[in-house]
Amino acid sequence: MEEKTASCLLCPQHCRLRSGQTGRCHVRGNQGNGVEPLNYGEAASWHLDPIEKKPLFHFYPGSWIFSVGGFGCNLNCTFCQNYEISQSRQRGLRVTPEELAKQARGSLGLCFTYSEPATWFEMIRDTAPLVRQNGGKVVLVSNGTISPRYIEELIPFLDAVNIDIKAFTEGFYQKFCSGRLSWVLDTVERLAGRVHLEITTLVIPDANDDPQEIRKLGRWLRQLDTPLAWHLSRFFPAYQLNTPPTDPQKLRKLWELAKEEVEYVYLGNLTGGETTFCPQCGQKVILRENYQIRNLLHNGKCPACGRGIFGVGL
Repeated sequence: MEEKTASCLLCPQHCRLRSGQTGRCHVRGNQGNGVEPLNYGEAASWHLDPIEKKPLFHFYPGSWIFSVGGFGCNLNCTFCQNYEISQSRQRGLRVTPEELAKQARGSLGLCFTYSEPATWFEMIRDTAPLVRQNGGKVVLVSNGTISPRYIEELIPFLDAVNIDIKAFTEGFYQKFCSGRLSWVLDTVERLAGRVHLEITTLVIPDANDDPQEIRKLGRWLRQLDTPLAWHLSRFFPAYQLNTPPTDPQKLRKLWELAKEEVEYVYLGNLTGGETTFCPQCGQKVILRENYQIRNLLHNGKCPACGRGIFGVGL
């Protein structure tokens, strides 16, 4: 008798699964009747976080948002900082979409984060409209590895998204993540101009820190022709990658270079790199330190020159 197989089409990995087998994400499997989510209604973690922790710097600065994530991830990044929940499936906290939407009340809304939200697609699809009905905002923090039809289904219910563009070479994605850059860029192009968008790149020494690569990524972001913010974050050893931390001086040089292409660039995991400057006159307009925010804008504009600053809820 021929064994039944089924393909998971949720993400571009397109895992082909035999009966009883789970995909590389650990949380979607073939139970004999096609591919099903194994993590529906199970949360790995939830917490009330500053919106800046996502990181989102131009979306309701100073606010707090209820954040939740399930188990699993469709990439296998050797430097994952949340590998305990992303690289395995465990029994999580039982929760319904209605309960999540209720938990989000009293904060800015609900952020799907911590592991990879794409693998929790059905929970997002069922929860996001309820959050919206309650007047909350829906935020996604993702690696961008999701098939076009599924991200298109979610976009109408998303207010803000932060996408990791981990590097700007296919070689990096293949070596360090078991993924593809092209998949991520396609997702970013679909989101651009339709949601509030910010980008994060974790800068890893001798892996993705070449100045020309950073410049090329900056130029690609600029050609999207939509306002966005770009976070260059300092790497610290994690999971399977013991590379030394990113040199702060090198990171600052990359920041200077990146600002030639993108108006709003920040340094994550580095003191003093989180201030928003007016791109017209250079005035400091939003100061951040340890999630303490000092917003100097006047009706969303620079107090010195009147230039409007990109963002929502400023």
